[in-house]
Amino acid sequence: MRVRRNARLAPTFVIALALMALSAAGASAQMLLDPVTQPKFVNPLPIPPAIDVTGGGSYVFDVKPCVQNLGLIDPVSGESLLTNLWGYDGRYPGPTFVARKDVPVELEWRNRLVDANGVPLPHLLPVDTSFHWADPEGWPACGVPLVTHIHGGHTESASDGLPDAWYTPDYGQVGHGFVKPKYYYDNSQEAGTVWYHDHALGVTRLNVHAGLAGFYLIRDENEDALVATNNLPTGPYELGLAIQDRDFTTDGQLYRPSAPPLPGGPEPSILPEYFGAFILVNGMAWPVLDVEPRQYRLRFLNGSDSRFYDMWMTDPLLANGVVPAMTQIGTDLGLMNAPVPLSKLLLGCGERADVIVDFSDPALAGRTFVLRNSGKTPFPMGANVDPRTTGQVMAFRVSRPLNPDYPLTTLPADLRPVHGPIQPLMPTPGLPERQLILAEMMDEYGRMLPMLGTAAEGAMMFMDHITENPMLDDTEIWTIYNTTPDAHPIHLHLVGFQILDRQKYKATIDPLTAAVSNVKLSGRPRPLLLNERGWKDTAIMYPGEVTRVIAKFDREGLYVWHCHILSHEEYDMMRPFYVGEMSDHHGMPMATGPAGTDKSLRAAVAELDGNQPNPFNPSTRIGFRLPTDGPVSLRVYDVRGALVRTLVDGPLAAGTHAVVWDGADDQGASVASGIYLYELKADGQVARDKMTLTK
Repeated sequence: MRVRRNARLAPTFVIALALMALSAAGASAQMLLDPVTQPKFVNPLPIPPAIDVTGGGSYVFDVKPCVQNLGLIDPVSGESLLTNLWGYDGRYPGPTFVARKDVPVELEWRNRLVDANGVPLPHLLPVDTSFHWADPEGWPACGVPLVTHIHGGHTESASDGLPDAWYTPDYGQVGHGFVKPKYYYDNSQEAGTVWYHDHALGVTRLNVHAGLAGFYLIRDENEDALVATNNLPTGPYELGLAIQDRDFTTDGQLYRPSAPPLPGGPEPSILPEYFGAFILVNGMAWPVLDVEPRQYRLRFLNGSDSRFYDMWMTDPLLANGVVPAMTQIGTDLGLMNAPVPLSKLLLGCGERADVIVDFSDPALAGRTFVLRNSGKTPFPMGANVDPRTTGQVMAFRVSRPLNPDYPLTTLPADLRPVHGPIQPLMPTPGLPERQLILAEMMDEYGRMLPMLGTAAEGAMMFMDHITENPMLDDTEIWTIYNTTPDAHPIHLHLVGFQILDRQKYKATIDPLTAAVSNVKLSGRPRPLLLNERGWKDTAIMYPGEVTRVIAKFDREGLYVWHCHILSHEEYDMMRPFYVGEMSDHHGMPMATGPAGTDKSLRAAVAELDGNQPNPFNPSTRIGFRLPTDGPVSLRVYDVRGALVRTLVDGPLAAGTHAVVWDGADDQGASVASGIYLYELKADGQVARDKMTLTK
């Protein structure tokens, strides 16, 4: 286990003080638009255009800059404010792709973030380069790195949109995990509410904030049968609602605070979380949807960075009057067995819910209903929302006449007439449950460092060796202990999983590594909510609880799992996992090999034996093995990617070697305590690992 930068568990009060300082510093740095001054429930809900790819084929979509009206006004003049954004196909949110189960589609997501002369654009937001990120050569003149991930897609590794598969405009530079420009989606999954967003290493939160997200819906024969029997709304009565929060400067431009939590830290700096004061739905601040007196199918998406939404319907004029009934019919990845009536709808970041809202009751005619939110920040024990702003999401106005061209719909008792009931997954016999953790540490700048890891080894960073290696077609239970004071929405790429249960626990938590031992479960497992009993790819994991999920890993290759609080995912609550036999690459997640095939993501590299001791003071021994004679380099870098020491630079014979690093740089000066990366290059291959110097 590698000790993290001055590694220690992050005290809750320190994080709270840091967040207060960040808020004050950010507010004073720029003049911000006051959300209280902005119109609410005036601007119509935008409906992104649909792109029908149900027939398959190959498509190209450009990521490019755009200027858009988000419903903001200058509070003095009353004039509309326009916002500079980035969008898929030049719009925010991007178009809604409609795909068909088992009908493959090929998509190329071209990076065209350039000006009229083809010169790469700078980022719209401050970029923190102090931690592990894409770091293209010549930044920022080289352009912004991008890579698209279809969240919830049952996708081959080479097309998954792994964070290290990024590329700059026109593929000027590519990341270590880049394989090919055209992504192949076979859509081999049930109908569900999938979505897509940028996933580039270390700038995901910023690229999504700039506008890079959209829906990707999958249809199948089961859904067709329900539509044909008027059991599901369709056409204009089926809508996606992407809910996100933002902040803006007084001229209507995107704002994101980036002041360091403590003096002397990197600036701009990543934040522990981000909570915007404006609520946008489909790219419009507090919109209104005029509806007919009928059922609507609303596909809710929480596309926010850190904000959870706990939503319900109200009538501001009749506090105790009849409100539209809400019934959930589907989870992240498809329809449930039966409809579930809702009084409230809770969505963590990245989660989706397929919901029927019924406006047909005559008592609702002519009335306006507000979708309200009470999700605390952070969830579940943080600050209350402002009822005037973040406590409201959007409005529905029952004002349109009934369209006779579309029949009324009635929900059935059985939502899976073709597929049949969801069958519980059973673990592969003989496989132990994986014991994993969610942890919050602190780095040397006093910043919270959220991490994943194993119960035995403790918190681990993204680039540490792979510890989750299911074999192809294994069905595993992942038992995940949340050692932090907040809830985390944990997302697994590739798979749909089932939540088994949640349970309170007590344990000994190592203050240095966050390793968990002496676990004692408390009481009985907490039963799942009825609307969680379906296929999921993201699950809320509550503080002080252990959550158990089960999944079948049915595609070979490299993937990741992470917290979908984007600020957590970036630094550093994301870990790789590999399905199938790993090649001899020491378990490193994003090893470099010849580009061009999916297999290159796991190509063999010269083998590192690791460094001993680790952590160390004052020196450590780095062992490695070479398969062939030839030129070799072994270098030490700091966490920003700056070269610290060249240990080997010349020819070596095949075999086993070892080098001692004395904790000094190339000028002979002793370096500071912290985490360092060492990189071995040999035979056209690369291997990396990390070590910690403590003083």
